[in-house]
Amino acid sequence: MAKSCKGLAMELVKCLSETDCVKLQKRPYKECAGEKVPNITSECVGLRETYFNCKRGQVDMRARIRGNKGY
Repeated sequence: MAKSCKGLAMELVKCLSETDCVKLQKRPYKECAGEKVPNITSECVGLRETYFNCKRGQVDMRARIRGNKGY
């Protein structure tokens, strides 16, 4: 279950690497992904939310029994 969110993480990094926040402003991925007012595309925002829900599902005891839905 530890690797169930790995695909989402890779997609998020790929999406963030194509944004102006990382390309032009030379800011780290973590800083760009964690902004309250995002300078990133709506696709990246959606991936960020999905990745967050995946990671939260890893610590939810009900989901641990059934297994995380994964990517």
